[in-house]
Amino acid sequence: MQKLQFKKEINASAQKVYETMLGLKDKATYEYWVKTFNPTSTFEGSWEKGSKIRFVGTDENGKKAGMVSEIEENKPADFVSIRHYGFLDGDTEVTTGEQVEKWAGGHENYTFEENNGITTVTVEMDTIEEYLDYFNSTYPKAMDKLKEISEQ
Repeated sequence: MQKLQFKKEINASAQKVYETMLGLKDKATYEYWVKTFNPTSTFEGSWEKGSKIRFVGTDENGKKAGMVSEIEENKPADFVSIRHYGFLDGDTEVTTGEQVEKWAGGHENYTFEENNGITTVTVEMDTIEEYLDYFNSTYPKAMDKLKEISEQ
């Protein structure tokens, strides 16, 4: 796996950016920035440390799809670590097999650093070769959306 990093400075407190990014006060704020990846993206579950969370949407055929993950760490307005360990095929959670083995155990980490009312959000994520171009072109656009909604 390869590690990617994306950063964005946002004119808002770390607490506000954290709440907006995770959709803690309104799930729609999470859905707003992640629709860059898939217009139907949402999550099911909890952002609480140790919780299972599913990142879901519908694929091009209208079938439910997404990632099955665990919140390994959640330090409010500071650091969130997500460990991906499976994927959704409709309503079925697939956590073993060749498709999973390529990237299982990969992490997506969010760090929030506030300085004088400006928060730098850093996203570090593991990905496999076939998704490098996709994430390198799409994640910066998603971060722009996060900045836009956090600064409102």
